[in-house]
Amino acid sequence: MLLNEAYHRVANSLQIVASIVSMKARKVTSDEARRHLEDTRDRVISVAAVQKYLHASSIGGPIAPIPYLKRLCEAIGQSMVSDDEAISIEVRGQGGNVSRQKAEGLGLIVAELVINSLKHAFGESAAGGHIVVTFDGVDTEWTMSVSDNGGGKQKHVIVAEGGLGTGIVAALASQLNAQVVTTSGPEGTSVSIIHHAVEGV
Repeated sequence: MLLNEAYHRVANSLQIVASIVSMKARKVTSDEARRHLEDTRDRVISVAAVQKYLHASSIGGPIAPIPYLKRLCEAIGQSMVSDDEAISIEVRGQGGNVSRQKAEGLGLIVAELVINSLKHAFGESAAGGHIVVTFDGVDTEWTMSVSDNGGGKQKHVIVAEGGLGTGIVAALASQLNAQVVTTSGPEGTSVSIIHHAVEGV
């Protein structure tokens, strides 16, 4: 019960922090400062969303990745996709349960990549925009990917060498003992997190 309450309080506190940062972003006059504050807000929101849906699952028990990622992407879509934007987010795949710690890492990676796609993949015209999150595998060997059909309309921050998004995803993938593989071209961008079966990992 105490752990359940702790997760609930963390999620609520993160939502409050995101609201404060959002208010500050509206008040600043510098475009660069506003952009940095908005990026900070988006990342806080993503962490809050991860915590919220981990909280909704059984405390301390294993997590089914597909339903978890679906709920997470629905939350991100509701907070970032306006009614007049035709951008859809789809989650597909199959796989057994994962630990709560692994689910948190996967959720943070997906949130970072999906938010990045929503902000940078489609430019001014988002008509027909589609983001696909895929998870396939078992506990010892799995692949998770986030792909969009942005068509290279605007270069992804996530694929820029040395970018903050790159560092965040790389650090989270390292914690999962996984590697990051990125492809980008006229048809869109795909970032895959790949964990190979290794004895003892």
